Amino acid sequence: MSADPSATPGAPAGPDLAALTRQVRAFNEARDWGRYHSPRNLAMALSVEAGELLELFLWASDDGPQPPVASRLPSVADEAADVLICLLNFCDRAGVDLEAAFEDKLARNAAKYPVERARGRLEKSTEL
Repeated sequence: MSADPSATPGAPAGPDLAALTRQVRAFNEARDWGRYHSPRNLAMALSVEAGELLELFLWASDDGPQPPVASRLPSVADEAADVLICLLNFCDRAGVDLEAAFEDKLARNAAKYPVERARGRLEKSTEL
């Protein structure tokens, strides 16, 4: 992935996606969970984990606290991490180069939503 130009200079860099993927793979291999990790099952697991993250914000008003119940706040990071773990695991098993897919998708979105037409607008690209 390209370096983030907005990153704090001198701040230590965290692990890259490849390193995180290796950690997830090693975790799963140590537990012999690969037999359960078909792309189909992992896609479903990703949806479930994203749903658990979403559930923390259920019934929140847009101008109110996010999440609406303060005791849920510590769970947000846990559920976000679960989503990332499932996504990395899915991409690893499905043969998706997530870094390349990210760069490609962001470039295509930039072409679909040029700043001069899309800034501050909520319409889909076909409606601009």
